[in-house]
Amino acid sequence: MGDSAVPDFFQRFPMRRVASAELDGVLAEESPERLSILFLWGRDCPNCDIAKRAILAGADRFRWPEVRWLHDNVYDDFPMAERFGLHGIPAFFVFAGKRKLGRITSWPGTEAFVEAIGRQIAQTDL
Repeated sequence: MGDSAVPDFFQRFPMRRVASAELDGVLAEESPERLSILFLWGRDCPNCDIAKRAILAGADRFRWPEVRWLHDNVYDDFPMAERFGLHGIPAFFVFAGKRKLGRITSWPGTEAFVEAIGRQIAQTDL
């Protein structure tokens, strides 16, 4: 069940694990964060490990007060992969409540990822 390339990733950059069966309930929860990012990954996935390393290397750039991070290993939760029609991982989905706002497929690099989320935060500003 571990991730050999980045074994303590979820301890060093905490994300809430959410399984497919509970995702809708989690997204509907009252939360101080306006947006949720769902990180879908898999064990022994080189591109997932690249994303994890980049997130750890620039952890402060990936922490926004208005964003909560969720994650799921789709190799252990095929219904999640099916729900989103995944053809590859990593994949990142951005939600406001239960409404899906966007998707980032593959790892675009730190700058592109941070800019995309920054734009989404600005667009959903209340």
